[in-house]
Amino acid sequence: MSQPMSASDQVYRHVRELILDGQIGSGELITEGQFVEATGLSRTPVREAFLRLEAEGWLKLYPKRGALVVPVQPEEKEQVLEARQLIETHAMTTIAASADAAQALRRRLLDITEQMRVAMDAGDIETFTTLDAEFHLVIVNSSGNDILADIYRGLRDRLRRMTTRSVWHDKTRMQAIVTDHTDLAEIVSQRDVAAFSTRLMEHMRSIHDRAHRR
Repeated sequence: MSQPMSASDQVYRHVRELILDGQIGSGELITEGQFVEATGLSRTPVREAFLRLEAEGWLKLYPKRGALVVPVQPEEKEQVLEARQLIETHAMTTIAASADAAQALRRRLLDITEQMRVAMDAGDIETFTTLDAEFHLVIVNSSGNDILADIYRGLRDRLRRMTTRSVWHDKTRMQAIVTDHTDLAEIVSQRDVAAFSTRLMEHMRSIHDRAHRR
């Protein structure tokens, strides 16, 4: 039987979700008082949650002023993109060995892409970005390498935040992501590892370079 979340855990998850979804923007200053008022909790659990978020690199605390949401740094973006390309390309190398596996993966990826299209038309940013992360995780999982899959899952929060920042209120960008995913699914079925790796990096840079400029 799972234990109920502590008040500090509740605040931690709440603030973290707001950061990951882009509802609290990079560089924005927030205060303990905001979340004391929003949650009805005392300052102690809010302060504990802020300290935990600072330890994880999401916030930078300034005494008597508040907490700054740490922006995504250019070097972090490059490191995440490089890690993604390495892991997903390795997965594609494994998948390409079997025509049946490649076709099955294509069908799964196109199904996720269609769900993304529905979420986009509904203006459901949260579902769209969740499905975007799932699209890529399905590719990695299809390789059967559990260790790489675990590493990739560890990137999901960073990926989610970066993607949310790039598509927020930008339907043109969301449409481009859907098109890119359709292309990647078709390349998977062709079992062309080099083309997949190239198209993947084009896809990622198109999204995140624009996000950084914004």
